[in-house]
Amino acid sequence: MAPSNEFNAVTVIAQDAIKKMIELGVPASPANYMVWYHYYANSHPDLKRTIDVLLDNNQDFDDAQCAKIYEQYFTLDVESGLLDSASGSFEKIIDRAVQYLDEAGTDAAEFGETLADASGGLAGQSSPDEARDIISGVVNATQEMENRAKVLEERLAAASSEVADLRQEVEITRREAATDGLTGLVNRKRFDITLRETAAEMMEAGEDMCLLMLDIDFFKKFNDNYGHQTGDQVLKLLAMTLNECIKGQDTAARYGGEEFAVILPNTLLNPAILLAENIRERVSRKSIINKSSGDQLGAITLSIGVAKYDFGEPLSELISRADTALYAAKNQGRNRVLSENDLVSPSASAQN
Repeated sequence: MAPSNEFNAVTVIAQDAIKKMIELGVPASPANYMVWYHYYANSHPDLKRTIDVLLDNNQDFDDAQCAKIYEQYFTLDVESGLLDSASGSFEKIIDRAVQYLDEAGTDAAEFGETLADASGGLAGQSSPDEARDIISGVVNATQEMENRAKVLEERLAAASSEVADLRQEVEITRREAATDGLTGLVNRKRFDITLRETAAEMMEAGEDMCLLMLDIDFFKKFNDNYGHQTGDQVLKLLAMTLNECIKGQDTAARYGGEEFAVILPNTLLNPAILLAENIRERVSRKSIINKSSGDQLGAITLSIGVAKYDFGEPLSELISRADTALYAAKNQGRNRVLSENDLVSPSASAQN
């Protein structure tokens, strides 16, 4: 029986993935294979784009690099672990609160029986001494009930405090899971979520949204000349500059490697271009200093692409237009801003 076309296609993809892994020296683990299989299957366009950028920059695909890509596109380990832990903690707190309330219900029932017995005893009492004894018993039972109620209140207050602490812990962990560890900007996963949410909000409100894609010019050469620690310093500098330039409603993200992105809600194309120019100029005026030696390493420059969201379009098209404008800027000499309006051909491309 001849194999189907689908079988043949899958086989070709698998062969291409394995061949590339061997070529790059990528360890043959299932997770690494998944990354490269989906790269050649083009089932995750963003993954393909990320790997293409890394390939263009001659990045090493060691275990750590592949694990980073795998986690970014195929796992929710941090979020899943957080939810599992939080769910277990919430369940324990709720179980304790239910137990407290059950105990309070039992206490209330017993107190009710005490009052009922006292009421019957008073109705049939034959002497003042018996009445005093019954009333004394009610007073004692009331005092005991008050003490138990106070203990319950304290227990429930403690449970409420635990819930508040847990909520804060979840929020902190959630924020950390959405943050790039080096720059402090939102990471790629959070960028994708924010872009979807912002696009939906802008469509509903009928407001414009723009996207900046930014790339550090000749970053690989800078890394090769001065080392990765200095390269990390440059990435942090750019992140700090982005935070200085954007408004509270905007979102700056580390998109991948030395590529960054800025989501600009409620923003028309021309103001977005002006902001991009401001970012570019600020970065070009900063001088990079080697912290260990104090040597001046010169300035860095950015190429930036700008695009405006067309309501209802796939967000991948918005990213593609901004990315195309970015690489057109590189083709035209780098250290410049181009928008989708400057594109002559959608096939513009460049080498870093």
